[in-house]
Amino acid sequence: MKDLFPIPPIPWLSSAVQPLADALNLPTLPLHIHEVLGSALLYSVIFWPISPMLSRVCFPKHYPQLSRARRLNWDAHVVSMVQSIMINGIALWVLYVDPDRKNNDWEHRIWAYTGADAMVQAMAAGYFLWDLVVTSMNLHIFGLGTLAHAISALAVYSLGFKPFLNHYACIFILWELSTPFLNIHWFLDKLNMTGSKLQLYNGMMLIFTFFTARLVFGTWQSFLAMRDIWASINVVPPSVVAGTAKLSNVYNFTTVDSAIPIWLGAAYLASNLTLNSLNFYWFIKMIQAVTKRFTPAKTVVVEKTGSGKSSSTAVKVDAETLKRRKAGVEEERALLDEAGL
Repeated sequence: MKDLFPIPPIPWLSSAVQPLADALNLPTLPLHIHEVLGSALLYSVIFWPISPMLSRVCFPKHYPQLSRARRLNWDAHVVSMVQSIMINGIALWVLYVDPDRKNNDWEHRIWAYTGADAMVQAMAAGYFLWDLVVTSMNLHIFGLGTLAHAISALAVYSLGFKPFLNHYACIFILWELSTPFLNIHWFLDKLNMTGSKLQLYNGMMLIFTFFTARLVFGTWQSFLAMRDIWASINVVPPSVVAGTAKLSNVYNFTTVDSAIPIWLGAAYLASNLTLNSLNFYWFIKMIQAVTKRFTPAKTVVVEKTGSGKSSSTAVKVDAETLKRRKAGVEEERALLDEAGL
């Protein structure tokens, strides 16, 4: 399926990035560099000035009262919200309509190049490029963990320009189906709607999408990807051996040098194991934190004595319960921010 990005490749930009693409062995990068940079520019404009302006208009009692650090965090969540909805929608559409994705084998899933898959990959790379720049400029706010995630994610999606695993680009994007609900959860906290029914219903959708998209679908697709990678380690693509690669448009960039080195396979295995393990960890902690938040505080009723000590004891127990609930809220906020990386 052809690349459907509304702007065609820009010749001077493709020429400018060609030396870098040659040095890094990323032959399809010049065809999509305008999508990478265009997406990064779009997210930058949303981050500033669109998000600050709209947020002041739509939430005049909340956004202006936030500290600078929290406003930056708010604006970053706005970008994340827009990006996750847009990229998930495009990925689902490509998965549904792209005829090149049907009846493919492991060779196709590893080395095939289609414009539509590469477009999704480029737009994802553009987001992580924006994320890397913003995080680097505000490291004291977003932290080293976010920086490390941006670097690793950008590197992984950039390797797709070899081309490599283009088939799985749209699939792994769907891990982010839970991100819109995560962002809504975060915004509700900032709008003083913590513990509301809306947050409860949204939390249920967050847990459902996180479980289905990441734990079930994501884990299974990670297994399939690693199975395909294992089959391709140090193997020359069969179509190249048979001399039929040039007969198919999807193998235009496949050569005898396209064999997957063991270090690349090992790197993907390590990253997949790490991310999937984190997903299970985040899910367990998420359940625990949400349960704490929506468990009503218990008040111990004790018959009051003449000295009044029993009454003060009842108040103390209730205060301790509320204190634990507040701690659970803070724990959940930190946890969900971490899971949304």
